[in-house]
Amino acid sequence: MRFDVLTLFPESFNLVMSDSIIGNARENGLIEINTINIRDFSTNKHKKVDDYPYGGGSGMVMTVQPIYDAFMSIVSSVGYKPRTIYMSPQGKVFNQKMAQEIKCYDHVVLLCGHYEGIDERIIEEIVDEEISIGDYVLTGGELPAMVVIDCVSRLVPGVLSSEDSYTEESHYNGLLEYPQYTRPYEFMGRKVPDILLSGHHANIEKWRREQSIERTLRKRPDLMNKG
Repeated sequence: MRFDVLTLFPESFNLVMSDSIIGNARENGLIEINTINIRDFSTNKHKKVDDYPYGGGSGMVMTVQPIYDAFMSIVSSVGYKPRTIYMSPQGKVFNQKMAQEIKCYDHVVLLCGHYEGIDERIIEEIVDEEISIGDYVLTGGELPAMVVIDCVSRLVPGVLSSEDSYTEESHYNGLLEYPQYTRPYEFMGRKVPDILLSGHHANIEKWRREQSIERTLRKRPDLMNKG
């Protein structure tokens, strides 16, 4: 799967997305992450990419030309328009279901805004959907884009050791994940539940399902209400 990121800070992605599971997936060719510096496409002699908003107001707005030309450099190189997502606090709040939907696309472009946002005409011209990672505002779209890439990449076949690595996790089936334990058997007077040592797989699965439901009701009852 290919991710192209339109950003003013491409170096941030190399710092974060070159290690661990995502780094290994890139090395093995399972996912491709390319960063395109919007500033490189500015025709302004100072490589300026923002300007004052029409109608007045505080802050600056990212201008049309550099973003559009950066995007078209991708389109011209592949011969088609990839699925294009704008990371925006006005977008739909990202969740596991959306990650599964995005995974169905072989090629995704993520546009990272800054300042007071981007010229509305860019959204109208090239953006297919807007996504937010929560009801709050960050200084830029880079961190949200990394969140989306990380979450979606884990669903790509081969990135994790097995499908069970993500199908049993929190949110995949609408429930929070059951409690996990490892060695030692006892720590600070707290012991591993005996059912997990029984070797009876059907009973263990039943216990885990019950724990998932109980934990969801206690910690995130809103997830149960969605069902």
